[in-house]
Amino acid sequence: MSRLVLLDRDGTINVEKCYLSSPEQVELLPGAAEGIRRLTQAGLIVVVVTNQSAIGRQFLRMETLEQIHARMRELLMALGAILHAVYGCPHRPDECCECRKPAPALARRAAEEFGADLSRSFVVGDKACDIGLGKCVGAKTILVRTGYGAALENEGTVQPDWVTDDLPGAAELIRLALADETVNSP
Repeated sequence: MSRLVLLDRDGTINVEKCYLSSPEQVELLPGAAEGIRRLTQAGLIVVVVTNQSAIGRQFLRMETLEQIHARMRELLMALGAILHAVYGCPHRPDECCECRKPAPALARRAAEEFGADLSRSFVVGDKACDIGLGKCVGAKTILVRTGYGAALENEGTVQPDWVTDDLPGAAELIRLALADETVNSP
């Protein structure tokens, strides 16, 4: 079975802007494309799982969200990085849906679509809901210190499997984990 790397969007791939509202505002974090490129070169399927309550709050239209994702993918592709898919939850937190992280619906959808085993996959993000998603589906979790990650680490309220500075650091941790598995497999 395939393996996924489920990435958060805001604060992990692009600069956190509190309700990113237009494609022109998309600004990649330093090293984000490099990290994604390294993950795909390792044979992993890289997808984005993002909570986008701005839709449910009517701050943003679905069409604009799709344009934002297209712009993010365009910027990444220009740097040789490819995302296999982007999954977004448009609901407000009070709607109690099954797709808003840390709920597992979007991760399970990605696993089904790509024939992946979530228990052998990785979740990378800067928020408690990202780490919660990983724990919920049995994936390894990586907290990045970009976005809200450094503050979250200092609070000590979440227990990820690993913590690193950024997406290239996460890619390296994943590479080491995969190498360790290869060395230790029968």
